[in-house]
Amino acid sequence: MRLSSRLPGTHRDTTPARDHYHTAMPPAEPTQGATIAQTRLALPLLHRGKVREVYSLGHDRVAIIATDRLSAFDVVLPTPIPGKGRVLTALSAWWFRWLQARGLGPTHFIADEPDLPQAAFALPDATPRADLAGRTTIARRGEIIRLECVVRGYLEGSGWKDYRATGRISSIALPAGLRQCDRLPEPIFTPSTKAEPPEHDEPISFEQAAGLLGADLVADLRERSLAIYNAAAEHALSRGIILADTKFEFAWPVDREKGAREPMLADEALTPDSSRFWPADQYAPGRSQASFDKQYVREYLMGLVEGGLWDKSAPGPLLPADVVAHTAERYEAALGLLAS
Repeated sequence: MRLSSRLPGTHRDTTPARDHYHTAMPPAEPTQGATIAQTRLALPLLHRGKVREVYSLGHDRVAIIATDRLSAFDVVLPTPIPGKGRVLTALSAWWFRWLQARGLGPTHFIADEPDLPQAAFALPDATPRADLAGRTTIARRGEIIRLECVVRGYLEGSGWKDYRATGRISSIALPAGLRQCDRLPEPIFTPSTKAEPPEHDEPISFEQAAGLLGADLVADLRERSLAIYNAAAEHALSRGIILADTKFEFAWPVDREKGAREPMLADEALTPDSSRFWPADQYAPGRSQASFDKQYVREYLMGLVEGGLWDKSAPGPLLPADVVAHTAERYEAALGLLAS
């Protein structure tokens, strides 16, 4: 297999000349267990997101189950990626512990080896306990703050598109003459709205976010997000990975003391679903990069869009077997490199 920033055989294939994908790390152990697209438990279902399903365990605790669903362009695709939920759970748990150990603020994380109550499986068609192993997190229950906290260290994706059109990202002026995937002079905070499907998240400026949530809160989220990104990017680079950009979600814990104003990092942290990860030894600005994230799927889908075969609306297209297999391999590789 070749780790390519484009699918082999497409008219825009920009595969790097050197491929050190297999020499960068030993092969990851294949993820075991059933492929899970949706769960069913005898617990109150609080939220079914694009990937995660949240069940109540009482007033201040929840069980968060990562399925194998994959979303792209805000559309949940009909083809799950085997083992993806277990990778997301393991990598997020590793990062939450890592961030907490470095004093980078509170998180919602409690445990990733839960023993769910037997009553959760009382339904005749309940998801088997064994199928939930490795994909369930116990967390503090929180009220999500309606803001996607995006941090960009490199110029790619929608940020690259905005820069080409205006020379700015989220009202932040950038130097002229930057190339695709160039490293920015310093990481920038570029928030977006957090929309419910079928609506799409929309980039907004710091001032717009402050108008929605208050300047003090948004300034605190910006400071937290940049601090987490900088620390994580340094760790990732020491493992041969460039953390190009990422997004965070924060929440108010329901069990916080009255008047306490410290949001906790929630949802997931620094996974291939929420971040762009590039192999450092193949990095070359001026083109798309090889990746350890779902960019592989995005670019397959963009080929369909450009061919008039999909319009980025639900339902999404089925993914071919090779795209599924290569995406699963990239997720496993990210876990093997980062969580060490």
